[in-house]
Amino acid sequence: MSEFDSQSTQNIHWYPGHMTKTRRRMEECIKLVDGVVEIIDARIPMSSRNPEIDSITAHRPRIVLLNKADIADGAATSRWIDYFSGQGARAIACDCKTGKGLYHFSDEVRKLLADKIAQWEAKGMGGRSIKLMVVGIPNVGKSSFINRMAKGGKAKVADRPGVTRGNQWFTIGGGIELLDTPGVLWPKFDDREVGRKLAFTGAVKDAVVDLETLCLDFLGYMIRYYPERLCERYKLISVEGIQPLDAMELIAKKRGMIMRGGEIDYERVSVMIMDEYRGGKLGRISLEVPEDMTGKEK
Repeated sequence: MSEFDSQSTQNIHWYPGHMTKTRRRMEECIKLVDGVVEIIDARIPMSSRNPEIDSITAHRPRIVLLNKADIADGAATSRWIDYFSGQGARAIACDCKTGKGLYHFSDEVRKLLADKIAQWEAKGMGGRSIKLMVVGIPNVGKSSFINRMAKGGKAKVADRPGVTRGNQWFTIGGGIELLDTPGVLWPKFDDREVGRKLAFTGAVKDAVVDLETLCLDFLGYMIRYYPERLCERYKLISVEGIQPLDAMELIAKKRGMIMRGGEIDYERVSVMIMDEYRGGKLGRISLEVPEDMTGKEK
């Protein structure tokens, strides 16, 4: 799933000024924790990871939460769980908003840190709190996870990138404390494909992309990998062999998005398609599978 039917050479650049400061904070705070909870988007597990997180959190045991698994392709998510397990992490498919998949989080933490906990008990420190740092790029679900686990904690949530600021500790029960951190993202997207995938899911603000071009790229992907989902959602007979622009125009006509004079309202239909994808209305769709990692650093 690594190729797209590209409509342009659109590149996405986004460099919020707080990113450098965030890295410094994380490097300071990693010394305070026993492990790391990394939250990623189950639809784009690799593209929704910051490549610097591995170096920042080096040698700390890790649990990977594949958030939004409810709108990702289940078969692909299962393969991703195997992939991360092979990297030495424990991986959980979940939905941080509803809490689905998180019921055994504490048990997974204790399995992850079994050796460390045994060492504490041997030293008479069996009641010590387990401290975990929660990391992830903006809009991936960190605050939703903390609020769910802390049963309504004070972590602020908003459906837009970069809302979390500062560091906060949350006690979630089971002798576990979570350290929240600001969102972390690349200073720039050197890999155009990564930038597009993040834009598809809404992790990048629509204001910095050409939404119509983005939608055409997305339709090209859907025609190739999930044509049946397009046909089902928009009552199309078939999209086999057609171009993304043709598909967009068919969808616009089906939804009545026509301006005066019979012109297609491309902006309106683009917004609608991307919103419906992000809201899960197109079904469970993944944009990456572990096989895409062939030949790349793991």
